[in-house]
Amino acid sequence: MARALVVFESMFGSTEEVAREIAAGLAELVEVDVERAGPAVSVGDDVDLVVAGGPTHAFGMSRPVTRSSAGEQGADAEVAAGPGLREWLAGRRLSRAQSVSTFDTRIKKKGVPGSAARAAERRLRRSGARVLAPSVSFWVAGTEGPLLPGERDRARQWGRELGEKLVQRQGLPA
Repeated sequence: MARALVVFESMFGSTEEVAREIAAGLAELVEVDVERAGPAVSVGDDVDLVVAGGPTHAFGMSRPVTRSSAGEQGADAEVAAGPGLREWLAGRRLSRAQSVSTFDTRIKKKGVPGSAARAAERRLRRSGARVLAPSVSFWVAGTEGPLLPGERDRARQWGRELGEKLVQRQGLPA
């Protein structure tokens, strides 16, 4: 059976909610683990798909200064102290046999550029992995959330679609 790892960074909980819904959709077809990004999280050779996500901060992935700002706005101090997805991805090497997909959470406001998911996808592609599906953004009402209506269901459906693509790519029975 195929195996997936969902790795996330979340300041106020919305990105974690999305990560867990994606994992629930994936779990309908493959084995899946969900982990908060950190130095102890490794990607074993038995992992076929890495799904990585985080909040969009200042037009991309969070940095120490943007996490500190989130802490000042009420995010959990330990989480705001990092490390985040950016640090987890730094120097990460994956094999061509491993697939990746990325997601982010961000405010749905016309004209606001940037995406943590696209930045993470570029880094993972450079690490050697193949992109299974293009990056996806999930929408929040504001910095502290909540997710907009329908986003949890959309995340679960995207997870299910990722599982289907992974199974199909590997030629496994669904």
